[in-house]
Amino acid sequence: MIKISFPIFAILLFPILSFGQEKATQEKNDVVLPKISQPGEGAYISGELIYTLDNRPTPECHASSIVETPKGLVVAFFAGTHERNPDVGIRISRYIDGKWTRPIEVANGIQNDTLRYPCWNPVLFQPKKGDLMLFYKVGPTVQSWWGMVITSKDNGITWSRPRKLGEDPTIGHLLGPIKNKPIQLKDGTIISPSSIEYPKPKKEDQDWRVYFEVSKDLGKTWKVVGPISDGIAFDAIQPSILTYLDGKLQVICRTRQDVLVQSWSVDKGKTWSKMSPINLPNPDSGTDAVTLRDGRQLLVYNHSTKKGKEPKNRNILNIAISENGKEWKPVMTLENIPIKDGYAYPAVIQTTDGLVHITYTYNRQTIKHVIIDPYKI
Repeated sequence: MIKISFPIFAILLFPILSFGQEKATQEKNDVVLPKISQPGEGAYISGELIYTLDNRPTPECHASSIVETPKGLVVAFFAGTHERNPDVGIRISRYIDGKWTRPIEVANGIQNDTLRYPCWNPVLFQPKKGDLMLFYKVGPTVQSWWGMVITSKDNGITWSRPRKLGEDPTIGHLLGPIKNKPIQLKDGTIISPSSIEYPKPKKEDQDWRVYFEVSKDLGKTWKVVGPISDGIAFDAIQPSILTYLDGKLQVICRTRQDVLVQSWSVDKGKTWSKMSPINLPNPDSGTDAVTLRDGRQLLVYNHSTKKGKEPKNRNILNIAISENGKEWKPVMTLENIPIKDGYAYPAVIQTTDGLVHITYTYNRQTIKHVIIDPYKI
């Protein structure tokens, strides 16, 4: 298979994007992005920083995850001096009476008295039965990290001792869900969407592959499915899993090819189709998605590429909706004002009251929490 470079690919899929702060138009096919949403207008209920920019517990933070527990929402993210610094640990905050608690560190990469590694990409998951789970990665680099997990019996107040997830001959270290939340099938099977970045001498040549870690015993043991991507047509990582009433599963993945891609399973995740693009751009940045109770699919993503006019790259953040997972319509713009480190790595869930909660990195300095009423979209 021949790898398609971006200039040809872009002509086939979507034009170079041109944005304004009030609205953005995809010039050649008249895709118009909605103007930036404001709290209290339409579906946008509220948006707030988990902690203010002038009261940060650490200089930087990134890669949030959000979960609903029987006692309320919990958010996790990694934080420290800067990404890759050995002092980066995993912090959590709980949503109590409409306010986020001051984040506290619940995991770190300390190996012994003289060695500490950074932590990365926490993912929270509440299984139908069992304790709250917090997966995260530890290691000096993305190419050499390994997966860890801690659990909580009291909805995120206290946590167990960390446990390494183990290894598999297919991919080496088990990594757990790489960025986005697992799903749990009716029979209790947990499917963690994961990916691996195989090292090569040059960073731009790294081999990106999507795979899954599957457990039938609430995370005690894991079986690897995949990798499902060949690393030729698309360099894909960080999948989100969507579900359908007919039993099909779909993943939406980040790529280096300026477009989001998908893969489908008709056998509960045992096998997956060849990856293909969807009609939305991607600036090589993480996304997340959730299947709504009404059957629609909701995706949070950066509607941009790395090139073009501002807001480009991670300086715009959007919501798209799909009825079938194949055609996606941008319906909200959450952010579109350029800032130094942009708006990135969204996480999204729908809570028992029907509302949608989104968290994302805000300028690498704090985490923003947005509440949406999906029935008004």
